[in-house]
Amino acid sequence: MNGSLYLIPVTLGDTPHNKVIPEENREIVGTIKYFIVENIRTARRFLKKAEPAINIDDLTFFELNKHTDKTQIDTYLKPICDGQNIGLMSEAGVPAIADPGADVVAIAQRNGYKVIPLVGPSSILLSLMASGFNGQSFAFNGYLPIDANERIRKIKQMENRIFHEDQTQIFIETPYRNEKLVNDIIKNCSPSTKLCIAMNITCEDEYIKTMPVKNWQKHLPDMHKKTCIFLIYK
Repeated sequence: MNGSLYLIPVTLGDTPHNKVIPEENREIVGTIKYFIVENIRTARRFLKKAEPAINIDDLTFFELNKHTDKTQIDTYLKPICDGQNIGLMSEAGVPAIADPGADVVAIAQRNGYKVIPLVGPSSILLSLMASGFNGQSFAFNGYLPIDANERIRKIKQMENRIFHEDQTQIFIETPYRNEKLVNDIIKNCSPSTKLCIAMNITCEDEYIKTMPVKNWQKHLPDMHKKTCIFLIYK
């Protein structure tokens, strides 16, 4: 009998594990011997925090990140054929959403393996919930282009979708470029377009605020090197 692929959520930042992760997840983690992770060092730290009794040295880790040879990913799932369960983890939040783990899930589905998503924090959904924006129709756009002209073009394209499709637009940026992105939004979007900045979600210094673009210029929080997610809507 084949094992299953468990999608294991990870805390966002240094949030206490028991604040955002169900107890059942901890129990399941304690039974798994194989893990597919983005970074082995941080994965080991999370697992030990989640289940102190776990023997890290007994576990096998497969690393999945931008350096991974995609032709090798299917070999990571071989233990499933031997009846072993495998845990898939992101660096933060839920795996396979804006995360390379989606490739693993696609292979598992193709092979008919059972995929079991566990409950945990998603910055995308939590920010949308708290924004006051349309939760019936929304799009996650991931990272915007690095090139300034292309980024501005993308921002205007998203704003157009807000008004013509009544659709909330969600996106992220590399932490050290947060302020540049917000300034581009302020300069290029309609003053009445609403912007929500959600920062360090579920952490002690969590910040989530929605205001029209015209009001943000004098009220920008310190976003430098902080994990942020941005949403715009009409």
